[in-house]
Amino acid sequence: MTITLRPSHARGHADHGWLDSHHSFSFADYDDPRYMGFRALRVINDDIVQPGTGFGTHGHRDMEIISYVVHGALEHQDTTGGNGVLRRGDVQRMSAGTGVRHSEYNASRQDDVRFLQIWILPERDGLPPSYEQATFPDAAKRNRLFLIAAPGGVEGALPIHQDVRVHASVLDAGVSLRHSLAPGRGGWVQVVDGSLTVNGQALSTGDGAAIQSVETITITGQTETEFLFFDLA
Repeated sequence: MTITLRPSHARGHADHGWLDSHHSFSFADYDDPRYMGFRALRVINDDIVQPGTGFGTHGHRDMEIISYVVHGALEHQDTTGGNGVLRRGDVQRMSAGTGVRHSEYNASRQDDVRFLQIWILPERDGLPPSYEQATFPDAAKRNRLFLIAAPGGVEGALPIHQDVRVHASVLDAGVSLRHSLAPGRGGWVQVVDGSLTVNGQALSTGDGAAIQSVETITITGQTETEFLFFDLA
């Protein structure tokens, strides 16, 4: 049984003035061969974008990209025709496939926006590009593992092209959740805000943990805690 902590303070960090970003895995100028991803999970960036700024139009291909908004307003446009402003509770899924160009801007002139940018390797290259977004309110995520992205879009989740199930939760202090991993699968916990334990291992804001060779996971809130959980082939 292994639960390997990825402490918040050890993540890669880039401060561009308009963007403050922490990288759980190697990304852009942050290159650490020990942290190139976990199974199909390739990127978790915790981004804070200053008012009125953002990522200009740029391209991606052959990647499943999920944006999870924590606070603020994130304006999205892409070459599939996808567009909109995402706020807390909103999640977007973009399959870059054969190639897509997109932009992400803070839609506010007063407040920053914080979101988690997640990249997942697709099951195969050359998929047609596509975009979709959905709203998953805190009430739906309260004290449960709520599915927000999964193959085929089961249970109302956003569809992704990989054998990964992404859950979100807002967990009250003292509440425990249990999750069983099928043989050969792994898990990743990413704490957005708060503190919790995973089978007794303490994690707090910004921490992540890779879970392997574990049959049953017990996650217990130490404070009110928002987190993501990835169940990966």
